[in-house]
Amino acid sequence: MSRALGTIAVLRQGRRRMRSQSLAFLETLVNTPSPVGHETRGLRVWLDYAGQYADETFSDAYGNCVAVLNKGGGPRLMLAAHADEIAMSVNFITSEGFIHVRKTGGIDPAITKAQRVTIHTRQGPVLGVVGNVAPHLTRGDGEAKAPKIHELFIDIGSPSKEEAMKRVRIGDPITLNDRFERLHGDLAVARAFDNRIGTFAVAETLRLLKPVAKKLHVEVCAVANVQEEVGLLGARQIAYSLNPATALVVDVTHATDYPTVDQRAHGDIKLGAGPALTHGGCNHPAVVQRLEEVAAKKKIPLQHEAMSATSGTDTDVIFWTRGGIPSGLISLPNRYMHSPVEMVNLKDLELIPELMAGFALSIGRGETFKVKI
Repeated sequence: MSRALGTIAVLRQGRRRMRSQSLAFLETLVNTPSPVGHETRGLRVWLDYAGQYADETFSDAYGNCVAVLNKGGGPRLMLAAHADEIAMSVNFITSEGFIHVRKTGGIDPAITKAQRVTIHTRQGPVLGVVGNVAPHLTRGDGEAKAPKIHELFIDIGSPSKEEAMKRVRIGDPITLNDRFERLHGDLAVARAFDNRIGTFAVAETLRLLKPVAKKLHVEVCAVANVQEEVGLLGARQIAYSLNPATALVVDVTHATDYPTVDQRAHGDIKLGAGPALTHGGCNHPAVVQRLEEVAAKKKIPLQHEAMSATSGTDTDVIFWTRGGIPSGLISLPNRYMHSPVEMVNLKDLELIPELMAGFALSIGRGETFKVKI
């Protein structure tokens, strides 16, 4: 490792404050709707940015996108993150023009009421609101219960089903309208940090590696894959196609540093304390060990998580593809996941590309990871 790690001082640029171009990319990426199965707009933003630092870019049948650096190097290292966000879709339109929905991914109906939304149609965006009955009209109905997804309805201002169907159609995807904002210091909030931070991180890793690409032995394939929120589907496709020797996955994890979260059950993960490594299961011990070694050399603080049967991320399907792909999961602590106010620390986020770039440079020509027996 010493040969490559000697060059990593170059990668420390921007460690203290995210460079303005990277921050602008993150904000654009987060604000661009990418509902499950309809990720094209966000993927275009990603490809335009990542392509600046790649030898080539391409996409497959379902939209999984790849940016390649040091093409022809070996072994192949895949850096993967999912591009989709949780959303809803138009399911039924009443005779009065109100729209009932299905969820795509882990939408929480209880916090979706009274939200402003955009329905993404073939003709362009249609604005609406998720209806919420005033408490004055529900007094005496007993204790309020959390709604089920089919009980939600969207009002787009159309007076009839016929009028509404001129503007929207069954299956049109729907996203909330909450956007990226800096909250305080290095804290930021947005509706879709899960998992725009991942696609941001793999693209930024290419940016860090581009100036030192001659030091690389591995071929680096940065991947923005689709449809994670409904079954880790895009990761299955692209991992099989690329057949990398090693894979790193970037996603969010639950921060547990706020009221009512039981750390005995969910671990101790804090905002501002660095990215988290997951141990066990799909996480190859030799890959995890190498990540820890790189982090120690670069003085990157790490947090640690244990898993039981699954990680709940694309790592679960990548690691068993073909004959098994040695994989590691790097996670960004995220408060209030699957809500319109997901909160992350931007300094934690900046450390992830630095860690992955160091990992890529540490791999020797032809080196692979294997459990020692």
